[in-house]
Amino acid sequence: MTVLLVVAKAPVPGAVKTRLCPPATPTQAARIAAAALRDTVAAVAATEGVVPVLALAGRLADGEDGPGLAAAVTGWPVLAQRGDGLADRLAYAHADVADAYPGRPVVQIGMDTPQVTPARLADAVHRLSVPGVDAVLGPAADGGWWGLGLRDPQRAAALRGVPMSTAATCRLTWAALVDAGLRVDALPTLRDVDDWADALAVARSTPGGRFARAVAAARPAVLAGGAR
Repeated sequence: MTVLLVVAKAPVPGAVKTRLCPPATPTQAARIAAAALRDTVAAVAATEGVVPVLALAGRLADGEDGPGLAAAVTGWPVLAQRGDGLADRLAYAHADVADAYPGRPVVQIGMDTPQVTPARLADAVHRLSVPGVDAVLGPAADGGWWGLGLRDPQRAAALRGVPMSTAATCRLTWAALVDAGLRVDALPTLRDVDDWADALAVARSTPGGRFARAVAAARPAVLAGGAR
């Protein structure tokens, strides 16, 4: 059974979605981040035949919607993130899952694509099981990536040294995986939420989700400040 790993930060104002500020306030940005995480957790929970795990930086109790998020991940193993820098934390998160669930493949996502669906996650799990595929990588529209699947999660060590949060991150990640001897398949491209334009676009694509409602709740104050 595949482990579906969510790597996330506790939605603490000033610590998450800082590129939404301005026009959003730090508290509004944290509420949007909390909603994104809630939608992501809901999609994972609705994906059949997987083991959900959360690798968390910080404490949910310290962030927006702490009780709701804690309730949403009741029964999930929650691993504390460790390491220096995002690439290091991702590699450690995969290694920690490998220790906890020996021999199981891992599909890892973040909290920046709340439009992800159980069907899309199930497709990633399926693609990783295809003979001749060692890894799957989901490009993001900004040049990063939104999802990584590995038959052997220990091979996430290849991420160390890859610069994260750049326009070349996906390309360089793909190259690092190939250089490590892995056969990689591409997942569909998604838009992740970095800035306000991304937030609006993703909210429009999933109008019924918590994320869209959180963006809508922030918009009156944002528009009053002159941002569209």
